[in-house]
Amino acid sequence: MTLIDLSEELVNLAKVAFISMLPIFELRGGIPLGIIVYGITWWKVFLVSVVANILPVPFILKLMYPIEKWLRQWKKWDQLFSWLFEHTRKRTEKKIERWEELGLILFVSIPFPVTGAWTGSLAAYIFNLKFQKALACIIAGVIIAAIVITLASITGFNLFLGV
Repeated sequence: MTLIDLSEELVNLAKVAFISMLPIFELRGGIPLGIIVYGITWWKVFLVSVVANILPVPFILKLMYPIEKWLRQWKKWDQLFSWLFEHTRKRTEKKIERWEELGLILFVSIPFPVTGAWTGSLAAYIFNLKFQKALACIIAGVIIAAIVITLASITGFNLFLGV
């Protein structure tokens, strides 16, 4: 691998990390981007995506309360938070209340839109789960989702190319 190839791969891995950190896209966007579009080795993409997807979680869990409290001073933000929390509660309530930690792990691990580390963190906050427990469950869910998305990306890519 030449220095130019290495620098190109590092730039592409940075893009994968950035996409994997974003809400909505998360791993579902980062892993296929790295494996299918950029052709980066699956294990590099897996590691970068998992770390990048987990990176915002402790901040979300720790900072959600003070941020919510401060922003709710304004009517529009109060309405937004009320809607967001109600929407998240409706999507997660049965899973998390019934299955507790396993429910949070499963919710985060299902690779569908609006499930993942960001929404899982919000759900953990709404249901007042302890930081350590919520973080462990979200990390487990992210790893499971990354395995599923990586396998789907590898399999789909290989089938598409006829390899």
